[in-house]
Amino acid sequence: MAHLLVEVGNTALKAAWAEGTTLGKTYRYQGEKMMPYLLSLLERERPEVLTVASASGVSAEEEAQLRERCAHLLLLDRSHTDLLLRRNLPEYLSYDRAAGLVAAGFLFKDKPVSVFDFGTTLTVDFLSREGRYLGGNISPGCRTRFKALERYSKTLPLVDTPEKIDPEGTSIRTSIESGVISGIMFEIEGYTRLRPENIVIFTGGDAIYFAKKMKNSIFVVCNLVLMGLALITDDYVKKNLK
Repeated sequence: MAHLLVEVGNTALKAAWAEGTTLGKTYRYQGEKMMPYLLSLLERERPEVLTVASASGVSAEEEAQLRERCAHLLLLDRSHTDLLLRRNLPEYLSYDRAAGLVAAGFLFKDKPVSVFDFGTTLTVDFLSREGRYLGGNISPGCRTRFKALERYSKTLPLVDTPEKIDPEGTSIRTSIESGVISGIMFEIEGYTRLRPENIVIFTGGDAIYFAKKMKNSIFVVCNLVLMGLALITDDYVKKNLK
């Protein structure tokens, strides 16, 4: 029987069916009705294991609804951090970051890795050659920066991510575009210079956009978090269900 892997983020839900560690059909939902959408996926097929990694947590009522629709429920949120400790990851890590690191360590075993996740926030996390977590940083994501400028300046317009930018802006709009995108690129380049020996992985909604602007070799793994959830679920099945 297949497993259903679900990442509930700040603004979007991503899900995928999996057989063992192999991902199958994937889904994405962006909106306010994430739980109804997830329940609709469970109406089509009952998974053996439903793994839910949630940034905001799962209420008792939601947990009861999910348990009715699967054979086994694996919850990964702020109230269920034991799995992080077992993998020598700090409790403060969100499970999307943790899952991404699990996948990165699996894909590039015995190599140091830098993982950049481009979403509502921009996170960068580092693994040693031995797979030990070295720490990481969080800053506002691309669209979050555009929204913050519009919201808090009171005079600047809301700008969307541009296809191309000039090194220097020549209007209010192009100044915002260049300032935000160039600022993020400077961040990325700064981190990669600090750890030039690291394999660099981009994931998240804006991964491809920024990958196209890179001069150095990097890897784009769009489903890195879901891949990590598949590995975590497979490990759970082997230890608890077999």
